[in-house]
Amino acid sequence: EKDEKVIGIRKGDAIALPFGAVTWWYNKEDAELIVLFLGDTSKGHKAGSFTDFYLTGTNGIFTGFSSEFVSRAWDVDESTVKALVGSQSGKGIVKLDGSIKLPDPKKEDRERLVYNCEEAPLDVDIKNGGRVVVLNTKNLPLVAEIGLGADLVKLDGGAMCSPGFSCDSALQVTYIVSGSGRVQVVGVDGKRVLETTVKAGQLFIVPRFFVVSKICDPDGMSWFSIITTPK
Repeated sequence: EKDEKVIGIRKGDAIALPFGAVTWWYNKEDAELIVLFLGDTSKGHKAGSFTDFYLTGTNGIFTGFSSEFVSRAWDVDESTVKALVGSQSGKGIVKLDGSIKLPDPKKEDRERLVYNCEEAPLDVDIKNGGRVVVLNTKNLPLVAEIGLGADLVKLDGGAMCSPGFSCDSALQVTYIVSGSGRVQVVGVDGKRVLETTVKAGQLFIVPRFFVVSKICDPDGMSWFSIITTPK
């Protein structure tokens, strides 16, 4: 698109990024910012890994072109090219000088790209049990283009998420956001393939047609799952 979209992000935001989008992420606050990236890597340059094209920095794509080519592409002189391409020494994450000012967020840019799972209406609300917010084509149409959906589940202490599976052969990647508990995964042949304790910061995968169930500890547990269906 002609204009970049600048989005202010906050806790609970789920952001849909189309294939090929160029992004930068900037934490202007003193507080730590944690972003979890999940996506389909089956068609990546190296299957199973995200394919990142850094524009600048030590491994940026423009470092491989001669300054003549880049200066003509950007329509700037070669000294400017050397400054732009060579001034960033880090790979991916860099510390900015305090004098650098980045564009301010625009409220209207959030609408198409972001859905806040912490503030969204609940799809499931069980008293003393838990709450579920589902992210799909209804509340964030862009996920249809990406081919993924998601849900945020919060269980109260000692509650259980009953055995379930995706009937349209989707697989599921689950990241434990907070708390802890136990999880069991059973295959289509009735054999248990996973039985373990999970806690915040851990991630596990539920293959297609496999059935999963979770029981949380007394302090409760929350998780965010990416599901390979936009519905």
